Amino acid sequence: MAIFDEKSVFRALADTTRRDILRLLRKRDLTPSEMIQNFSISKPSLSHHLEILKHSNLVIVERKGQNLLYSLNMSVFEEVTSFMLNLFEGK
Repeated sequence: MAIFDEKSVFRALADTTRRDILRLLRKRDLTPSEMIQNFSISKPSLSHHLEILKHSNLVIVERKGQNLLYSLNMSVFEEVTSFMLNLFEGK
């Protein structure tokens, strides 16, 4: 059984801003306050994108004191990679 929902993952990955967020998180775990400095979008817009990434299980959210810390969910990326390889190998 897949640990990711194909529709929600590919919907999340279809958006440029969400892909940019994932690229930032590839470097290190970040809070929304740290992320927003890299974008010219509003806080509500960032929250919307983060919610979609969270719903698709592409990111993991941990509470650190009063802050939320976002990190990549690498197991989902591994599952998506395997899915794509199998899809194009005809398995």
